[in-house]
Amino acid sequence: MSRTSEGFPSDGSTDRPGASDWDRVLPFQLDALGVRGRLVRLSTILDEVIERHGYPLAVARPLAEAMVLCVTLATSLKYDGIFTLQISGDGPIRLLVTDLTSDGALRGYAQFDSWRLAIALGSGNEDAPDGYVPKLFGQGRLAFTVDQGQHTERYQGVVPLEGATLADCAHTYFRQSEQLPTGIKISARREATANGHRWHAAALMVQQMPELDAGRIDVDQEQREDDWRRAVILMASATEAEMLDPGLPGAMLLYRLFHQERPRQFEPRLLAARCRCSRERIDRVLRSIRREELDDLRDKSGKVAVKCEFCSTEYAYDDRDLDRIYDSAA
Repeated sequence: MSRTSEGFPSDGSTDRPGASDWDRVLPFQLDALGVRGRLVRLSTILDEVIERHGYPLAVARPLAEAMVLCVTLATSLKYDGIFTLQISGDGPIRLLVTDLTSDGALRGYAQFDSWRLAIALGSGNEDAPDGYVPKLFGQGRLAFTVDQGQHTERYQGVVPLEGATLADCAHTYFRQSEQLPTGIKISARREATANGHRWHAAALMVQQMPELDAGRIDVDQEQREDDWRRAVILMASATEAEMLDPGLPGAMLLYRLFHQERPRQFEPRLLAARCRCSRERIDRVLRSIRREELDDLRDKSGKVAVKCEFCSTEYAYDDRDLDRIYDSAA
């Protein structure tokens, strides 16, 4: 079993060396092994989402990993709506939420206790340690939700936070939910630049295909298991430097890893950082609350102030705005 660090496929590729292919999903298939997969790489989206909040590094990196995991899982499904990944626990990081719409709009935010986080990290430490899940999240759960609108049934999968990394926790989900055998590898890193910081995060996923979909009904079970082990070993051989190298096109990375299997690549899917909040949505939320209960939300000017957790946009309402909201509900 081997991989290559040189060469590039002369056809069937959607990239060329030097091309930028971040903030998108690159699906692929290994027909020889009966495996499908995807490579997800995020950069500018993370800069927009994470740096806007000024999260400490120990919170920002888990959020970056959660966002790239959300995209990886969501784009492996067929849905028309919103896929949400939520990680909650009793540790210093209380909550991570990220979601992806079926048209490629990604967002995310975190809630954490600064004092408990500093204690957990110890003196002089800023970044989340390797295997940070138990230390920073404590006891908790990982939940996946697919919401396709009010006239459809919501799907939700919930598993305990078991494992040292978010990839480990995702593997727990696939094992417990009796899904197809799946392997995931995640990396994320923030680098200093002349203008501040730049984020890069990537996820690589392989998944065994059903025999009928793979066209391998005549392949015996032992061979299928050998082929699956080969795919996982090759996926795991990807280094963090390769996954996060901004100068390495995704197609070249896949060729390095799986060149003997001749990976078949499909049209990439583009992503964008975009929040779905709006004044109309906030109006509906306020309308569902008794007016007298809004006094706790008033700022120094006397206006009711509501801030979107995802994009930090603030919406202010004076008494005339509130009259309009509650009169329309009468």
